[in-house]
Amino acid sequence: MNRETPVQPTLEALMTGYVRRQAEAEALGLGRADGGEVTPYDAGPVQPIDPKLAWDESLAALSFFGIATKAFKAPNGWASLVAQADPQIAVPLCVGNYPQLVRDFHKLLQQVDQTAVRSGEGSPANVPALTEWAERATAFPQRIIALAALRLAKQFERARALTTAVVPAEWQAAWNNELAALSWHEGQCEAAIALWRKQTPTLPVRFNLAMAELFAGSGGKTAKAELEAIMAELPENSAWHHLARLYHTLGTMRLTQ
Repeated sequence: MNRETPVQPTLEALMTGYVRRQAEAEALGLGRADGGEVTPYDAGPVQPIDPKLAWDESLAALSFFGIATKAFKAPNGWASLVAQADPQIAVPLCVGNYPQLVRDFHKLLQQVDQTAVRSGEGSPANVPALTEWAERATAFPQRIIALAALRLAKQFERARALTTAVVPAEWQAAWNNELAALSWHEGQCEAAIALWRKQTPTLPVRFNLAMAELFAGSGGKTAKAELEAIMAELPENSAWHHLARLYHTLGTMRLTQ
């Protein structure tokens, strides 16, 4: 039996349900259950994010490349980095990123110029412990974590300095996804899309191309259809599943405008 609702919910309704579910489950740190309605416009930008839960979600991409992450440790300064991270809208599925970055719901709902969400603007996070740790990260998985964390901190030059690493074969696909994500966050969307299109269409790559189509392309039927397929493949208890659904609904709204 088809459990989908016959009518596509509004983005605001989806936001409300999304925040409430995650708050009740204490899984994402996006809000708290207070017995009343959660208003995305107010709740999103101000809620703190649990660094441990953000860390767990930030490793999700690696599982789709066949890499076990249970024993991976967060880099020095991770909690400070999470606290300083700016809210984002167009978030690729890659190491270091977590769906809770999309927490400024008002901006997402009101966004008109979609090119604005792709820029690398903003001040770099000041996390000396992370910078020092990243300089010593030469082996994997520390190398890819360092690249991702410096990118999240908007320390793009330092992140770029790590891209010359010799990459073990088992890490190459995940590494290629990170290089494209770095370009995306630097504001080089065309370069990022070109890199993703050259890669094997793993679930993270497909997610990222659909996300890029939504925010950098026409945002039309291609992104909507791909996100619908991705939602079916992501576990329903995954925050990335909820983000895919959120983007899917946003795409649906644009098609009807």
